[in-house]
Amino acid sequence: MKLRVALRLLEIQRVLLKHGLDAYVRATHLYRPLRFVLYASPGMWLGRRRTGARGERLRLALEELGPIFVKFGQAVSTRRDLLPADIADELAKLQDRVPPFDGRLARARIESSLGQPVTELFAQFEETPLAAASIAQVHAATLTDGREVVVKVLRPGMRAEIERDLEVLEALAALAQRYWSEGRRLRPTELVAEYRKTVLDELDLMREAGNASQLKRNFAGSELLYVPEVHWDYCRTDVMVMERIHGVPISDMAALRAAGTDIARLAENGVRIFFTQVFRHNFFHGDMHPGNIFVLIDDPKRPRYAAIDFGIVGTLDPRDQHYLAENFLAVFDRDYRRVAQLHLESGWVPAGTRIDEMESAVRTVCEPIFDRPLKDISFGRILLRLFEISRRFDMQIQPQLLLLQKTLLNVEGLGRQLYPELDIWSTASPILREWMRERVSFGALLKSIRAHAPEILEAARGIPALLAAQVRRGSGAAPAVPAPPAAGLSELRAELREQGRRRDLVTLGAALLVGGLFWLAVSGGHGTPGWALVAAGLITALAAAGL
Repeated sequence: MKLRVALRLLEIQRVLLKHGLDAYVRATHLYRPLRFVLYASPGMWLGRRRTGARGERLRLALEELGPIFVKFGQAVSTRRDLLPADIADELAKLQDRVPPFDGRLARARIESSLGQPVTELFAQFEETPLAAASIAQVHAATLTDGREVVVKVLRPGMRAEIERDLEVLEALAALAQRYWSEGRRLRPTELVAEYRKTVLDELDLMREAGNASQLKRNFAGSELLYVPEVHWDYCRTDVMVMERIHGVPISDMAALRAAGTDIARLAENGVRIFFTQVFRHNFFHGDMHPGNIFVLIDDPKRPRYAAIDFGIVGTLDPRDQHYLAENFLAVFDRDYRRVAQLHLESGWVPAGTRIDEMESAVRTVCEPIFDRPLKDISFGRILLRLFEISRRFDMQIQPQLLLLQKTLLNVEGLGRQLYPELDIWSTASPILREWMRERVSFGALLKSIRAHAPEILEAARGIPALLAAQVRRGSGAAPAVPAPPAAGLSELRAELREQGRRRDLVTLGAALLVGGLFWLAVSGGHGTPGWALVAAGLITALAAAGL
């Protein structure tokens, strides 16, 4: 283990001891080789001043340890079904109340990045930040044309801090992969590599601005989600300026209820947004903790979400997207055998896994929670059962799905806080079924053809040459071959002529069919010539089959 990693582990131990969290240190098996340091620590024997409750001490320790640890606290803060209430309340403060850095440093960084004094860039700039998070903080400002904006500024020294802790995670993951019996199945090194890409992307605010613009286009005109506008002239890798929104934080239930907000509709819309992003758009907000979500209540009966902080977004490989959708629908239909088959087909479980055994295991997890609202579902018990199943069937972790799984946990935890009566099954099922129907519709086929029109045209250019070659092959001299017996010569010639006609008809049918589909794609599904070509192509193909 590198000296730098060992020193960081000792630093983590020191911070935990400083905040009176020695029980956590002793419970961490990774520290066993260093336990002599723990027991040699003066704080272990001279006593520590434990000021504040355990939740507060844990929050302060995570803040002191840096952004990687703060993000962990943010991720678990929504899981009130898994955490004691006092700890959940304190960790929720990590969502937008991390101690800020000096506003004068933020001002200096803005001026350095944008090349102008703040007084020239903005009609007004508030040096005291609106909110501070683990990676950056935001300041309220007004553009010279009077529009209200927020200015996001990266914390100083972020990359060095994150790289250091990623190095620690990579070292620990390598040890786990090598010596832990579950290492091969849980693939810790690949999980950390996936996390590295995700967290380092957050350090490029130009990337975040691009993510916000894409998400805004995806939900243009939608009543579900509002995404603030990016002001590109004021964006750099370490500074970003966006439209300021005035909404109620999703965690402020008292304010939402006081305004008469339709909470049930709000919760259902959250599920719709998640499934729309993942399946219809294949582009989802990957950091949906309560600190990043507001509610616009101009019309309380039709509340609308507003999102911020787009540093983490995710997409899925089409194959993974397909298998996930199939899995969801199979669960909705209680077709547990199909769930087992999909896991085998996708390679998520080893070849040779018994379908009937896995079907039974999946049934034991899903049946107790079906048709129940969130308040009656124990997520802790579900997790334990899922871990048991994954271990029993040697199910490998899919690192490419890590961000989606984290997002799903955030959404489910948020829904549990917002509206515990939510029936996630009946809300999600129609959305996914509609997407699947659209996916296999003729309109989707035309759209795909239109998207691949250049390739189709390129292939179509070669059809005349192919037809000419077929004609020459059918009419030209046959290559020299040993003469067949005279008795079978006429039969052989007839068979060759029949094969030639079949090839010619198949080629012609394919050409007509491709041409017709391309015509329909260009015309948006309208146009008699296109349909006529498709019909002619099908008839020709059927004729070839009937020869």
